[in-house]
Amino acid sequence: MIEADFLDDNSLKNIPDDIDAAYYLIHSMNAGTGSFEEMESRAATNFRNAMNTRPVKHVVYLSGIINDEQLSKHLESRKKVEEILGSGSYGLTTLRAGIIVGSGSASFEIIRDLVEKLPVMIAPRWLQTRTQPIAIRDVISFLTRVLLKKELYNTNFDIGGPDILTYKEMLLRFAKVRKLRRWIVTVPVMTPRLSSYWLYFITSTSYQLSRNLVESMKTEVICRPNELAETLDIHPISYDQAIELAFDKIDQSKVESSWKDSMVSGKIKQGLSNYIEVPTYGCFKDVRKQKIENQETVLNRIWSIGGDTGWYYANWLWQVRGFLDKLVGGVGLRRGRTNTHEINPGDALDFWRVLLADRDEKRLLLFAEMKLPGEAWLEFRIDDEGTLYQTATFRPKGVLGRLYWYTVLPFHGFVFAGMIRNISNNN
Repeated sequence: MIEADFLDDNSLKNIPDDIDAAYYLIHSMNAGTGSFEEMESRAATNFRNAMNTRPVKHVVYLSGIINDEQLSKHLESRKKVEEILGSGSYGLTTLRAGIIVGSGSASFEIIRDLVEKLPVMIAPRWLQTRTQPIAIRDVISFLTRVLLKKELYNTNFDIGGPDILTYKEMLLRFAKVRKLRRWIVTVPVMTPRLSSYWLYFITSTSYQLSRNLVESMKTEVICRPNELAETLDIHPISYDQAIELAFDKIDQSKVESSWKDSMVSGKIKQGLSNYIEVPTYGCFKDVRKQKIENQETVLNRIWSIGGDTGWYYANWLWQVRGFLDKLVGGVGLRRGRTNTHEINPGDALDFWRVLLADRDEKRLLLFAEMKLPGEAWLEFRIDDEGTLYQTATFRPKGVLGRLYWYTVLPFHGFVFAGMIRNISNNN
């Protein structure tokens, strides 16, 4: 595996020299700090320069549909990135998509949150904006079938499914597929700021992403006619079929990655590896241990923690903590987890980030991405003697951090005790 930070041109030296083609799938709309437009331009420039020094023949860029003179900041940035990538020494093919529907995509998860949580929605008027959704499987088909086709170099195409729908129609058809009865009332008085907060508190999106999405949702995104699908022998499926296939993936726990895995608090700025070694100096710790009988059962519980499974004790307190985190601009609990039983380093897990998940070593290490006056780790480890160790570590930042630790200490007393007791339960 090769790691690179596209905002740091030096790190792109890690990219191998012997590559013929590359996909560019980067965006920064979820960035919590700085201008996402500036970040996207810098990342694209660094990528282009890196590709120019390698024998790359073809770059494929997945962008957004641009068909309105009054572009949102999001689509204006996509257009600028396309111009930067297009000035490289390789052939560029740009595929411009609207709403992408599929398990793990931001659009799908936001629609799912709204429909499944709200029987009645008082919604902003941008729900009347038309768009042309496309199934994620069809996007992947387009991406793979255009690769290294010389006749498609230095061209751009809009790609979409067969249905042109308003956002309101998308929500209602999603509800119909899921056999849910939902009512939506649109009102003209909801400002973009209120709309952003509405999405932020109801769905798993961050405030930064919801704000940028609201701006984009006021602009129609309908495909320009082209024959790319016929040329590549692709037959896009309907919106309803895309939803059904997405839930087939979810039901089988086959969602390999999610946009929420990239939704971070901003604390992990130097990479996951910098937080693998849990500090000891100047830290508060809550260490608990429990002798266990069936290690495999306990490991299965640990590997299923969070998301729909919950935290094995006082879940309502974890939910309150997640809600409070959202109030101050944190990620909250709504990211959940990608897979019910599998977990990998780098995954988002509610308001934690997985640093290490090694079943052979019988160790799971999480790093907190909630808003905190310090840094926090939560570790589960089973030793060779069959003892489960559960360790919460907090490195405070200043006086406020110390006050925070002593404030929550009474809750830790029974929450952590109940958690290890239920995890290690022999039943």
